[in-house]
Amino acid sequence: MTQDTFSAYYLDELSIDQTASRVFTVDDAAIRAFADVSTDHNPVHVDEDFAAKSPFKGRIAHGMLLGAYISATLATDLPGRGSIYVSQTLDFKRAVRPGDEVTIEVTIKAIDLKSGHVTLSTLAKVRNKTMLSGTAVVIAPKRPA
Repeated sequence: MTQDTFSAYYLDELSIDQTASRVFTVDDAAIRAFADVSTDHNPVHVDEDFAAKSPFKGRIAHGMLLGAYISATLATDLPGRGSIYVSQTLDFKRAVRPGDEVTIEVTIKAIDLKSGHVTLSTLAKVRNKTMLSGTAVVIAPKRPA
């Protein structure tokens, strides 16, 4: 996994093209824990024999595990502590496999000072190949009065 420290940016400290990234290793324990928490025990994720006969020719990670990694990056790094998810789009490009090291990148694309909404592009990459792309909208914390 990664460090457990939190950044905390207030809305007025954010800027267009500000970026953050975080690296996660997708291991068997993460896949199985996600399957247990989500109750998604699709055998393409958890059963090597079944997955070997699938179009993927082996196990793949849950796509929403990557979504959870994006959530962690938003909550931990940018905007960071106190941010609230509003929406997320996800466009899956390639399958992530057990053992892959996934880099999550988030970049601010728009800031609405009135609503506090911040729009970010979201990417998941493995070995510099895009596995997932999307857009997230979060509410960034405002500076206390």
